[in-house]
Amino acid sequence: MAVKVPLAPPAAPKMSPQPISSDLEVRIRKRFPHPEGSFHLNVHFRALAGFTILFGASGAGKTTLLDCIAGLTDPDDGRIAVGGEDIYDSQRKRNVAAWKRNIGYVHQELALFPHLTAEENISYGLRKLSAAERKIRSREMLEAFRIEHLRDRRPAQISGGERQRVALARALVTEPRTLLLDEPLAALDRPTKSSLIDDLRRWNQNHRVPILFVTHNGEEVFALGDEVIILDGGKIMAQGLPHDVMRAPRLETVANLAGFENIFDASVVALHEGRGTMTCHLRSGTVELETPLVRAEVGSLLRVGIQAGDLLLATEEPRGLSARNILPGTIRRLIQRDVMIAAIVECGGTNFEAHLTLAARDVLQLKPGKSVWVVVKTHSCHLMGV
Repeated sequence: MAVKVPLAPPAAPKMSPQPISSDLEVRIRKRFPHPEGSFHLNVHFRALAGFTILFGASGAGKTTLLDCIAGLTDPDDGRIAVGGEDIYDSQRKRNVAAWKRNIGYVHQELALFPHLTAEENISYGLRKLSAAERKIRSREMLEAFRIEHLRDRRPAQISGGERQRVALARALVTEPRTLLLDEPLAALDRPTKSSLIDDLRRWNQNHRVPILFVTHNGEEVFALGDEVIILDGGKIMAQGLPHDVMRAPRLETVANLAGFENIFDASVVALHEGRGTMTCHLRSGTVELETPLVRAEVGSLLRVGIQAGDLLLATEEPRGLSARNILPGTIRRLIQRDVMIAAIVECGGTNFEAHLTLAARDVLQLKPGKSVWVVVKTHSCHLMGV
């Protein structure tokens, strides 16, 4: 179904900003039975006003965490507070009902009422207000999310991106203290996704509430996140600025989630303190890499992670480069993934995966068996403990 993205710039939202910025504090545990052993959610974090990304693979516990915050699932114990007010506290036997928590929640499935128009869906949560006030508030949200022209249409009559805007407007019209978004952009194309992200940012500039945004898409982490929390197996593996966590992971679990296709066992063979680097031997073969210097001794074991997109291929030996690692190799496989090529290159007994465009494959005339050089910048090598 075609998605219409307006060309005109959006009007500034007219919604009244909340006077007090809130934060969200979560410290909960929840155990679920599982055929292969119980799943245990055990998290403790604080999210400030702005976007906090919950990033992790399927089954990491992201949706369960949101359900506990929203009041749809009860934790076994712990505390959840919004703006300093407890909405769940196992010690004090306090558990505010979901409908009283004033928390907005948008699922990937959206769950719009099919028999209601866009405007009626948006105003559904304002039933305690007068008809005039409901109309004012819903019209403001229609304008803020650029869907005024859809107000009399039902969900079946509008596109997926437009339904997503209606769902967000419905969640935000009540001016929630916290917004929970469970992969809300997963089914949208890139232009629609980008436009919707801009609208969300604009709304939150006026309202300044914590927004927990669940995704397993690395691009969305950098596009949206003020902070990212890596969740795996029900536990927080890392938390911080997206660049710090995703670009320089300290744990192999985080590296895998962040899309580090190349992770190698290595040992330190030399330290070069004067130039801030060291030499590491990849234990799968004969390759040695110059990497950033970390606190380690010669003989220390560690892992080296390199993203496939950070590797360059050349069909002639490069000269005059700043990159310290230029490795001769042979292409073993070329795998096409949509508009990207994954090249598996063997260098000294170690297989590297490099990503390149279809055009690059054709211009370089790459094929299995062809000799190439793999170029690895020193600071593309990220070091992790064993």
